Amino acid sequence: MNACVVAFPRPAVSTALTGPHEQTIPLWSFREDVAVESTDDGLNILSRWGEVLLDHPRPATAESLRRMTLGPVALANVTGLDWFDLVGVFDQVPGCVVRSLGLRSSAAPLLSATPVSPRARFELPTLDREAALRLCRYAFLRESNGDMVLESPLSNHRVVLHRPLVSWVVGELSRPATSLGIAHGVDVPEPLVAEILPYLLATGMVVYDDAEPLAWTPHELMFHSRSRLGRHDESALGDTERVAPLPAVKPLPAGPRFPLYRPDPAVPAAHDMPLTAAVELRRSVREFADEGPSAAQLGELLYRSARVRSLVAGMEPRPVSERPYPSAGGLYELELYLTVDRCDGLPRGIYHYDPNDHALTLVNDRREHADELLDSAKLLLGTNRRPPTLITMTARMGRMSCGYDGIAYTTTLKHVGVLQQTL
Repeated sequence: MNACVVAFPRPAVSTALTGPHEQTIPLWSFREDVAVESTDDGLNILSRWGEVLLDHPRPATAESLRRMTLGPVALANVTGLDWFDLVGVFDQVPGCVVRSLGLRSSAAPLLSATPVSPRARFELPTLDREAALRLCRYAFLRESNGDMVLESPLSNHRVVLHRPLVSWVVGELSRPATSLGIAHGVDVPEPLVAEILPYLLATGMVVYDDAEPLAWTPHELMFHSRSRLGRHDESALGDTERVAPLPAVKPLPAGPRFPLYRPDPAVPAAHDMPLTAAVELRRSVREFADEGPSAAQLGELLYRSARVRSLVAGMEPRPVSERPYPSAGGLYELELYLTVDRCDGLPRGIYHYDPNDHALTLVNDRREHADELLDSAKLLLGTNRRPPTLITMTARMGRMSCGYDGIAYTTTLKHVGVLQQTL
């Protein structure tokens, strides 16, 4: 295979934007979801983290807070402002103040450090211009609303890169570099780079070269942080209109139907044992018997573990069901597919399990497709023989997303464990 590499030249940086005498300016604003309301007793600051009542703040402080709701502003322009008084207010509303860096010659900021947690604290460090820095290995860059955004599961901030030259600076940090080396690499004056880097250091997006542990892989840590509340401001619970609610039971696929054996759950089987005995005697067996389970045995397993006991009426727009294993909100997003290699009473093939009618539907009888699934299971188990029957779980994420939004995927993984343990 031939590969073609295309190089895109970096646009020339305008001297009007990054000239040697260009001066930066710190800017201040509130998060977009923060509101400042006047009351008889003073000012009320409302945010997603709560609300704080300021008892008759000084006029200059009140004016500064109102200006901050309009976007990044230079508070040095407020007449009579007492910075100690304003910082005291900021301490009362953690996770609300956005710190931006701008240029005096431009209305748009270069970058903004936006808090995403009430634990966010921002303090600009002194930059060591001789030391090598690099991008945090847990940071990732993505697009959001027309801007490039830096995020990290280790940070209580996200950094919005409003101007391309800041993205170029970030691009140079894929390997250790000093501020002077970065400036040479992107053809930007070193004093301007030295103003940008402290904002990246303060948010943890950039670190000194020897300052980072390796206990997690980046994608695992990102998933861990986004599956619980803490260092992010994404939705965690509640309805969303992104996905239309799916029915409680998946519509039946086309194909031959095979009704399954139904045991009487009220009558214990001869081989039933107490729960304690089942737990204590449990073993993992990775060698398969010559003969597979019978269709009746599969029917009993699925009936006792995964059938629909009842459909709950009057739960629109998300009808729910009741099954032997628990599921958040009664949503039951998991589906079971059986790949049968050898089973008395069932032809070889891939089946979908209908938990409502307790039946199997043959959805694929192509030998090579069944072989691929069975061989993958054999490889994962480290055995030389295909399993007689493979049970595969899939998920209808539309069932979870409309009710659990930001934690839909992690909740589904918990359900996988619950259903597997029940089986």
